Amino acid sequence: MYCRALLVAVLTLGSPASALWPAPKQSSTGNGTLFIDQTVQVTYNGEQVRWIPYTSPHDYPGFPDGADFAETRVDNQQISYTAGYVPPSGPHFDSKHIVQAGLSRTFGAIFQQGFVPWMLRARGSDFEPALGGKRIQTLQIVQTQHDTDKTFKPQNGAVNESYALDVDSKGHATLVAPSSTGILRGLETFSQLFFQHSSGTSWYTQLAPVSIRDEPKYPYRGILLDVSRHWFEVSDIKHTIDALAMNKMNVLHLHATDTQSWPLEIPALPLLAEKGAYHKGLSYSPSDLASIQEYGVYRGVQVIIEIDMPGHVGIEQAYPGLSNAYAVNPWQWYCAQPPCGSLKLNDTNVEKFLDTLFEDLLPRLSPYSAYFHTGGDEYKANNSLLDPALKTNDQKILQPMLQKFLDHTHNKVRELGLVPMVWEEMILDWNATLGKDVVAQTWLGGGAIQKLAQLGHKVIDSSNEFYYLDCGRGEFMDFANGAAFENNYPFLDWCDPTKNWKLIYSHEPTDGVSSEFQKNVVGGELAVWTETIDTTSLDTIIWPRAGAAAEIWWSGRVDEATGTNRSQLEARPRLTEQRERMLARGIRGAPITQLWCTQVDVHDCEAGNY
Repeated sequence: MYCRALLVAVLTLGSPASALWPAPKQSSTGNGTLFIDQTVQVTYNGEQVRWIPYTSPHDYPGFPDGADFAETRVDNQQISYTAGYVPPSGPHFDSKHIVQAGLSRTFGAIFQQGFVPWMLRARGSDFEPALGGKRIQTLQIVQTQHDTDKTFKPQNGAVNESYALDVDSKGHATLVAPSSTGILRGLETFSQLFFQHSSGTSWYTQLAPVSIRDEPKYPYRGILLDVSRHWFEVSDIKHTIDALAMNKMNVLHLHATDTQSWPLEIPALPLLAEKGAYHKGLSYSPSDLASIQEYGVYRGVQVIIEIDMPGHVGIEQAYPGLSNAYAVNPWQWYCAQPPCGSLKLNDTNVEKFLDTLFEDLLPRLSPYSAYFHTGGDEYKANNSLLDPALKTNDQKILQPMLQKFLDHTHNKVRELGLVPMVWEEMILDWNATLGKDVVAQTWLGGGAIQKLAQLGHKVIDSSNEFYYLDCGRGEFMDFANGAAFENNYPFLDWCDPTKNWKLIYSHEPTDGVSSEFQKNVVGGELAVWTETIDTTSLDTIIWPRAGAAAEIWWSGRVDEATGTNRSQLEARPRLTEQRERMLARGIRGAPITQLWCTQVDVHDCEAGNY
């Protein structure tokens, strides 16, 4: 409540601060210069955060050569280093460790990963301040409420991510937030204030004094990463979590399994990964999964796992007899892309299999996540034509069986402490009656989000018309010479064209939703389906385009200061700056315009109405 009161009190704040992404809800900045160095004194709830500033570990006795230690002993006191702080592992989280790890990353971003912004300034200009000015002396962090277990695995809206950040002209900074998650968001903003000086040993902001009151518009702001069609190392996934946190996004949805591969190790069902992974070793162990989810918690990013069902299941080689239509041809009758496969309906052995699967997996997920995604997209009735017990594709016959399947599945998910999620087809195409706790994810567009919200479900917008980042890369299937070649030339994919950052930036999840149902739209999620994407292209496909959605989901499309839609002309320089910031931190996003346009007045690159 304290931080929310700050949002409406004290100041009438102006337009978003020029250096920040996503734009804060309200902000006011000046044009004064403050330097920051490693002598800044930091407190958290009145307790001094003890750390030794250093440029090399060899500056301090007792620090082993080549070590990557988070802590060491100096003068018989335990001191945390600013860079490389490694919090305790395990599913039990403590606010102090969350904040300490956040501070470590913040100072690492400023002092070890800063950049000289020459590419954002007029060519040949003298844009840097003279050395030796005032500096940031203190950073006082105050958390006004106690975290709970739900803070670290929140349901939509259950954690307050707001914060208030002030930096006065004398160099005193204050960050106030009701939760450790809010503190992480404020620390990200704080880190974005500073550039590296070309001298190499100084860092500065030219925005003092700063006053920011900030909170997100939508509680769910995520990316789906498909790890079944291409394999991604654990380091790739953690790297993506880092990028999400830089953009104040808070969900990574891992589409973990599909007919193409099953890379998720389930000790109670070991053949799933043994037979289903692309190759031995290309699978995620229970410790891998816990490591990924813990990594997310420390960055305010919830990792949600999806096992798609009843379609998109290819387990026949591991556990035969539980599924239909695996790798059949012609595949177009049974699935959206090969190989096909789906779980049988009205089969007690399938229910026993799912019980075993869930009882192994879900207790390992529940310490880190509030949700489990049960899939449900692109399920075709024709699969049951191949089921000897059914031999029908009559949806009127199959619908009650699918309802039974979903009731069993979702009740088991709830029993094990998580909230079910589904794709839209289960509700809109199959007329399933699901609990109002079930979160519905829509991807087909065409007004589906309005229908789902009107039914009372919490809804996530993943419309392929705006939010599919894999679109525009061409058809991944092959065509023989002849009619197929001619009919499909020039081999565009189904959701062509590419969704560029401007298109993404033009859309808000509540577009087309009646005002009385907009409260049920909890946010958006960009989809990264990986038929033609792997680790070599992951960063350039996602970033900085995903940042365009991140700002809309955090700040809304309407600028509160002006009452008008946010302009591309105002956003593009800031998004370019965010891309440079991410490059400095190791996220290799693609450029969004030519370098010349970043060094001139924004209107010199405006297309206009010609």
